[in-house]
Amino acid sequence: MPTALISIGRSGAAAARASLELTAQNIANASNPDYARRSLSQSELVGSATIGLNSANAYGGVRIGSVARADSELVQLQFRRASADLARTGAEISGLKGAETALEQSRLFESLVDFEAALVRLESDPLDPVLRTSALETTRQLTNTFQLANGSLGDSRSLLQSEVAAGMEQAQSLADELARTNAELVSARDGTASKAALLDARDAQLRKLSEQFGIKVQFDEFGAAQVRLDAAPDIALVSGASAATLGFTTDAEGKTAFQADGQGFTPASGGLSGTQTALDQIAAMQSDLDAIAQQIITAGNAAQAAGSTAAGTGAPPLFTGNSAGNIEVALGSGAQFATAPAGAPAGSRDISNLRGLIAAVGSDQGPVATADTLLLGVSSRISGLDTRREGLAIIAQSAETALLTETGVDLDAEAAALVRLQQAFEANSRIIQVAADLFDTILGLR
Repeated sequence: MPTALISIGRSGAAAARASLELTAQNIANASNPDYARRSLSQSELVGSATIGLNSANAYGGVRIGSVARADSELVQLQFRRASADLARTGAEISGLKGAETALEQSRLFESLVDFEAALVRLESDPLDPVLRTSALETTRQLTNTFQLANGSLGDSRSLLQSEVAAGMEQAQSLADELARTNAELVSARDGTASKAALLDARDAQLRKLSEQFGIKVQFDEFGAAQVRLDAAPDIALVSGASAATLGFTTDAEGKTAFQADGQGFTPASGGLSGTQTALDQIAAMQSDLDAIAQQIITAGNAAQAAGSTAAGTGAPPLFTGNSAGNIEVALGSGAQFATAPAGAPAGSRDISNLRGLIAAVGSDQGPVATADTLLLGVSSRISGLDTRREGLAIIAQSAETALLTETGVDLDAEAAALVRLQQAFEANSRIIQVAADLFDTILGLR
């Protein structure tokens, strides 16, 4: 009997100690988002014996089972989807805000309004050299503003392209790591601490990967993840221990295209999808900015060609260039402004040609209105995305809360378990002590 008690106490103490270690591990990783709660399965250890036709069972303590890891594929799926959608919207907002700042800080709209106002002031006295010089300098400031807006928009585009490069590098690294994890999962024994750690690593890699690209995931019997991109078309990213090679190209307009093993795809969600959309919209803004510059160049040069200077001579072009990046003032002095129509004598105060230029600049389809529409469109797009992001953030927060409920560590529950397991360990130690005393007593009998 004493030896049976010692066996029972020893197995119970070992089980309590293993559970204590696992509980301590849970508590230590309570704030680790990549950690899933562990538990230790246990069962009764039953010994059987047979004498003749009679058999009997005797309880012999506790058998330590496998390490169980809390998991929920459905909740993980919901969290990955919510994270991918939120990352896409956040990346698009970030990219567009950079472009909006580039356009607003260049003061393009204000410079166009100032240009129109300088021409209007020149109407009051078209021969005043001060007003002509002021109009010329305002025109020069306008060309500088176009170049500044063009350069700032280019800087914003370059920054986003750098983010794409960094994001693709991270996505490739995560895909490669996931492939290695899959290979290790195949050989890992079920119910072990090492298998649980590999599954933690797998889920963490999937969550991080979904922040770059939306993904579709299936698990095999070993727990290895088979990943396809949520894209058009949906391409295999990770298959077993193999990962596709990711790449991207950028065209002359700054638009980005993604490839996996050389096959092009358009992601439906994820941060890189949002950045790709932002780059497409910045390319459209660049085209709009060049179109506004071309409107100014065309209107100014047409007015100069149709008019005459204060000296009664033909007027040179007002601008050179054909885009926001290369627009320049061509006039050498304010006296070369063609305020009067062609054929007017020197010193003419006829401002019909100037009025035609003012009308072209300020018309409903003119550069001032077009610039206003451009800025308003960007602001409206960002405002709509902000509203969407708020809704997606609520969904993502709910998904995260559900995930923590399913797999996270409850410190109160773990603390209670810690106390209970310490008591169990002490009780089993007491059983061993009592059994040892009994054994010594029996040996001491004479």
